[in-house]
Parts: sequence; structure tokens; C-alpha cells
Amino acid sequence: MSVLMKANKISGKITIGVFSSSSPVSATVPVRYERGIAYLKSIGYEIVNGSLYRKQDSYRSGTIQERAQEFNQLLYNEKVQILMASIGGNNTNSILPYIDYEYLKKHPKIIIGYSDTTALLLAVYAKTGLVTFYGPAAASSFGELPPFVDWTFKYFESMIKSEITCPYDYQMPEFWTDEVIKWDDQNRSKEQYKNDWICVKPGVCQGRLIGGNLNTMEGFFGTEYMPEIKKGDILFIEDSLKDACTIERSFSLLKLAGVLDRVSGIILGKHEKFDDNGTGRKPYEILQEVMGETEIPILAEFDCCHTHPMFTLPIGCQVKLDAEKKRVSLLESPGVNKNIITISKTLWLFNCSAPYIMLP
Repeated sequence: MSVLMKANKISGKITIGVFSSSSPVSATVPVRYERGIAYLKSIGYEIVNGSLYRKQDSYRSGTIQERAQEFNQLLYNEKVQILMASIGGNNTNSILPYIDYEYLKKHPKIIIGYSDTTALLLAVYAKTGLVTFYGPAAASSFGELPPFVDWTFKYFESMIKSEITCPYDYQMPEFWTDEVIKWDDQNRSKEQYKNDWICVKPGVCQGRLIGGNLNTMEGFFGTEYMPEIKKGDILFIEDSLKDACTIERSFSLLKLAGVLDRVSGIILGKHEKFDDNGTGRKPYEILQEVMGETEIPILAEFDCCHTHPMFTLPIGCQVKLDAEKKRVSLLESPGVNKNIITISKTLWLFNCSAPYIMLP
């Protein structure tokens, strides 16, 4: 039996709870963090800072138990509708055994982040069936300056409020950037580069969207917290600040594990400041070599990654990929109207707040 849960669609006054499951950005770069919080507040969102706000334990925001507790406390907070990561890091996988998944099953909420937060997003999906969102973080994304922050917010809000009509096509942004400016010193908008997505292998496929940051996935691959990648899934992967040597190893892990033989398509995000080790090769070219001869559609340079602006992708939802037309389409709403449960093809109305459940 496959079960898919979705948080209720949200409207009106929205409260975001911000957690730091790894890096202590609110303590190490407070100017970036506070700018992101101020941006969200200026648009009307209410913010609840997690218990590790402005705290630091060396390379992390707190101990493993403290970081898990911060997330769970925000989860239990009835005011909070969205749990958003402040940033990524390297150690979110440490807290996975201590998340209250049973509570989430009964009280589904929107959970969003990217990079190292991949561990939490996929673990929640694996343990509960709840759709999670690979998308912007409070500091690293919303602490950016216009126009990129405005574009990222537009994608975020339309998705978490389910203001889209499906099928919904992700429209390629005209510009993107991965210019590096020290966060403490940034006082101008980043340079704009003309955008282009790349059809690596033409073809059309449809399936469940699964994936995230590939380097992070390696930290819990093969555990109970990693969803099984099934036949027909569309794999989304992205990475940042890696070199050719490292991503060849990462892509090869997917091949050796049989993942690349099961998926029906691949969406490869832009790679922020990729180091080609002097080879002149792009990440998608390394992926091609690892895969060998394949008929799987592949689209590269997609804008859901560490660069700006950033799309918001619902993990677990059905998508369609047309690589030749450079089109990614969301086929179902990531949220559900309150008080509606769908079971098979029968619609039931209840006077309660319930998740969306699909049974085969």
C-alpha cells in the first residue's frame, strides 16, 4: 500500500518556524539571517525563531539532541504552519532518529529547505508519506538581495499556498547567478547571467519526484530514512562547491546501487561554483559517462539548487519531464483543501483537519 500525505493548503496570516538542524548561521552570520527574517516579515509572514537562535556549538547550532528538540518543539507549536530551515550544513542526518514522525502523521505541516536539509525532507517523506518541499531557506535564500530574492519568493509562495493550476510548468528564469559575495559585506545585487537549461538526452517521462542534494543523500543512503527509489521515479539531484572527482564518485554510487536503472528520468540542478579539475567537463557530461548508453531523458541546469533564484519542488508529487522541450511540469497540487480526504476514487468530507491520503 502506498500512502501520500499532504499538508492543508494555507492562507491568511502564516507563521514560519525557523530551525537550524546543522549550521549555526544565526550566530555566525547574523546580518544574513536577520535580513532573511526581515524580508519574510515585510511581506506579512510571522516568524518563530527556534530554540537554537543565536546559539552555536562549534561547527553546529547545538548537540544532536538539542537540534532534534528544536525541530520537534516547532512541530508541536500550533501557531506554526511552516517549518523552514535557516540554512543547510553537514550534519542534519544525525537528528533523524529523534524526529517525532508519529506526531507529523497526525499533524502534517509544510517542511521546507535544501542542501543538507535533504536528509530531513526525505526522512519525513520515508517515515510518514508527507510531501516535503525542496526549496528556499530563511538565511541563504531570503537573505539574498533583489531581484533574485523576489523571484525565489514568488516561486515559494505560489507553491506552499497551492496557488497554481496543474499541470503547472516551471518557467525557466531569464537570469541566474552563483556570484560569490561575502555575506557580511554584501550591499549590492549579484551579477545576472543569461539562463539556459540543457537537454542532455531527449525524451518524455512521468513519475514520482524524488531526490535532493546528492552529497547529503550519501550520508543516509541505504537506511530506513532514505525512501526507496522505485521503477519509474523521476530523480532530481543537485550539488554545490564540489569537483569533478567527487561528483563522478557520487554519480557512480547511484549506478552501483541500481538507481539509474530504475528511474524514468533525471533532472540535474545547476552546480554552484563547480570545479572541473581542469578537465573542461560539465557535471552532466560526467553523469553521461557514468551512465553509459541510456534512453532515459535528462534535463540539466535546472534552477532548484544552491544558485539564485530557486524554485520550490514538492518531493513525492507526480511530475512530467519533457527534456527536449526543456519542460518540467507538476501534475498535482502539493497541498490539499482542508477537511478533504480522498480514498481511491471516492470523495469523503469530514469536519476535521485531515491529510490527503491516496491508496492504490
